[in-house]
Amino acid sequence: MEFSLFFFSSCFDSQDDRSSNSYRLLLDAAKFADERGFRAVWTPERHFNPFGGLFPNPSVVSAALAMITSRIRLRAGSVVSPLHHPIRIAEEWAVVDRLSGGRAEFAFASGWHSDDFVFYPERYEDRSAHMYEQIAQVQALWAGQSRKATNGAGREIEIRTYPRPVQNRLPLWITSNGNAETMKSAARLGASVLTNFIGQDAEELAGKIADYRETLESSGFPRGAGRIAVMLHTFVGDDLERVRRIVKAPFIDYLASSLTLLRKLAPNATPGAAPGGIGLEEALRDPAVARKLLDFAFARYWQSAALLGTPDSCGELVRSLEEIGVDEIACLIDFHDDYETVMGGLEGLLRLKERFDPSPAPAAR
Repeated sequence: MEFSLFFFSSCFDSQDDRSSNSYRLLLDAAKFADERGFRAVWTPERHFNPFGGLFPNPSVVSAALAMITSRIRLRAGSVVSPLHHPIRIAEEWAVVDRLSGGRAEFAFASGWHSDDFVFYPERYEDRSAHMYEQIAQVQALWAGQSRKATNGAGREIEIRTYPRPVQNRLPLWITSNGNAETMKSAARLGASVLTNFIGQDAEELAGKIADYRETLESSGFPRGAGRIAVMLHTFVGDDLERVRRIVKAPFIDYLASSLTLLRKLAPNATPGAAPGGIGLEEALRDPAVARKLLDFAFARYWQSAALLGTPDSCGELVRSLEEIGVDEIACLIDFHDDYETVMGGLEGLLRLKERFDPSPAPAAR
């Protein structure tokens, strides 16, 4: 099992802090991970909300990380490709690849929040189809192929993007919130999968991973060609009760801040039940019901869907994920805003990592 760091998040809320200090934790955690053999640092694409508001463009953030790291892979989790022109995606990430010496990777995502689509509102309804078209276009541009495009004078021209990346082949990922068909589609492309436990549990994921591996093989790829990375909220310490005291309040606050996105989405949402049988509309409307939902959610994450605890208690979850075929845990560093506390938690995470991935940090490039 390999481990990476993933920043999403609400703990970097920059509404009042306009200095570079708002990125201090990201930069220092990335250097920590780079020096201690973690696999990657992921940053998201988020728009128009304090929740994750420091990350509107992962290629810009990854370019900065390229200058302070030397080993670790630099990944977007994810590039919401329907919000972009594929030529710009290829150009920007080629810059990251050059600056990092060939360490750039990113996951394609189709997007979900209608407000994000102010860039290309006409793409919202068919966003998944747009994403798959763009994957083929970006792959071709990355490989150095020319593509036809219409210029400002209305003429069709051939374009080729620059700079040329270091890696000849784009390491391809696709983000899935648990949709089985998305995972099979990724397998048919030979792509790796970034997923989570929002809409699925470990048992459901196990079946999807098995189908993914079979689809890889039937599509002409080695069964082990693609990787499965699972995002898990993470804080690891030495004492279980102390960890619980540290994480409960900020984690519930984090979950509450994510509900603001659901409130904005509510006019477009499909009615349904939240965990515990609570109606989604009721949870978004009634603070008391929302609090009940948040307490229920914390209990679920604490028990079985996050790396919150000690190396011993978290080791059980890591082993179970290994058994179902997960290759990597993308550790979400995203809900506690105290610098010293979070950096201390990384030391605990390192001790957990060393139990499952004891190999020393690779030599610097």
